Amino acid sequence: MDSEPSLYTVKAIFILDSDGNRLLSKYYDTELYPSMKEQKNFERNVFNKTHKADNEIAFLEGMTIVYKSSIDLFFYVVGSAQENELMLMAVLNCLFESLSQILRKNVERRCLLDNLDGVFLVVDEIIDGGVILESDPQQVVEKVNYRADDNPLSEQSVAQVIQSAKEQIKWSILK
Repeated sequence: MDSEPSLYTVKAIFILDSDGNRLLSKYYDTELYPSMKEQKNFERNVFNKTHKADNEIAFLEGMTIVYKSSIDLFFYVVGSAQENELMLMAVLNCLFESLSQILRKNVERRCLLDNLDGVFLVVDEIIDGGVILESDPQQVVEKVNYRADDNPLSEQSVAQVIQSAKEQIKWSILK
């Protein structure tokens, strides 16, 4: 069953915790899983198939699913069966790297929930209505202009302080 190429590449994107509970989800194809119950059933099936697997791609219910795990989170990008896995993987990698930067490499459940507004901004900057807008994490971070709450100096690592100082010096020299 060949279908015409479409800009509407991504059918859904969701992030689950290590128990398979939804932390964030966006479904771009309203006909795919129209009710919350159907969405959660799909997410549960996906989680059950992938949470112990060591792969990066799965095929389930006629969908192509790319995924990645980090500490206590599972990231999923869903496309149609005909979708190019590399395109979906580019979205997944962009999502993960962008979140890693705005969350200061602390990509885990608590930090993600504490900064959910920034996480939604990242998702919306990468995908709009199923259309991929951006796949460069650096561009996403610059456009979103969000940083996980600026920690007091005592909570920052020495490397973060040095990096911040270097950036400030660089900008003052450029001006």
